[in-house]
Amino acid sequence: MRQIILDTETTGLDPNQGHRIIEIAAVEMVNRRLTGVNLHRYVQPDREIDAGAMQVHGISNEFLADKPRFADIAAEFIDFVQGAELIIHNAPFDVGFLNMELKLAERPPLASLVAGVTDTLAMAKALHPGQRNNLDALCKRYGVDNSARTLHGALVDCELLAAVYLALTRGQESLSIGLDSRDADVRGGIARARPRPVKLSANVDELAAHAATLAAIDKESKGACLWRADTASPDGAGGAA
Repeated sequence: MRQIILDTETTGLDPNQGHRIIEIAAVEMVNRRLTGVNLHRYVQPDREIDAGAMQVHGISNEFLADKPRFADIAAEFIDFVQGAELIIHNAPFDVGFLNMELKLAERPPLASLVAGVTDTLAMAKALHPGQRNNLDALCKRYGVDNSARTLHGALVDCELLAAVYLALTRGQESLSIGLDSRDADVRGGIARARPRPVKLSANVDELAAHAATLAAIDKESKGACLWRADTASPDGAGGAA
C-alpha cells in the first residue's frame, strides 16, 4: 500500500483568481512506514505573493526568482505520485491548486493519476466534532512534536501530517487486525461435533400429577383449558372431558 503525504504552499487562496503553487512537498509511506523517499520543490509562480500568504509561509518573491516553473517539474511530480493514495489536510484546497497547475501545464487532472485522495481534515472533524482540527491542534491532541514548525512549510507539514494520520487511523488498523485474526481462526478451525440430544420422558407419577393439574384448570375455567384440549386425543382435535 503506497501512500503519499502531500502539502503545498501558494501565493494566495484561490487558483481561479490566478494564484499559483510556490512550494510542493510529497513524502512517501509504504505499509504505514515512511520510506525516506521525498519530493520537495520550490516553484516560480510568475506573479506576486499576497502579503497575507507570505506571513503564513515566509516565502518571498526574491527567493523564488531562480526556481523552476511548475511545468518544468510536472513530469517529475506525476512520476512520484502516480498510482498512490494521496493523504492531504484540507484536500480540496491543495487538489484545486494542483489541478489548475496540471491544466496550465497541459497535463491530465489529478484524479486520473492517483488511486484516491484522503482528506485528514474531514477525518478529524468526524472524530472530533466541534473542536479545532488544524494541524497544530491535532499535533497537540495526539502528542506529535511540532516545535520545529515556526512557519508553514510544505515538507515539515508533510512529516507532521504523516504522524497525525497514523494516529488518526490507529484504531482502524487495530480493528482490521482483529477482524483478520478472527476470520483466520474461523477459516482454519476444526468444526466440533455436536453432542446428541438426551430425550427425557415423564414417569407414571409425573403424568398422573400433570393430568390432575389440567383437570383442575379445566374445571375452574369451565372447560376452557387449552392444554387439556390439545392433549385429550391423539389427533389433537379433542375437547374437554
